[in-house]
Amino acid sequence: MQEIIFELREGDEFIPLIALLKATGLVDSGSMAQEVVTAGLVKRNSETELRKRAKIVSGDVIEFEGYLVKIKKC
Repeated sequence: MQEIIFELREGDEFIPLIALLKATGLVDSGSMAQEVVTAGLVKRNSETELRKRAKIVSGDVIEFEGYLVKIKKC
């Protein structure tokens, strides 16, 4: 799996899941992000995450299509 380190912006406590997928370039659009989450293709900390606006916080690990996205604070 390829690893991506994503740093939350200073002052931010979380990023919504669909925004994270777009920000990391793993999907091309917000609608595509919503589709992959709804389809159960995204895992958060090894559990399938079906909430499109789930608050992804520092320490979370997102899995999607061969990528591991590790969330860190700035």
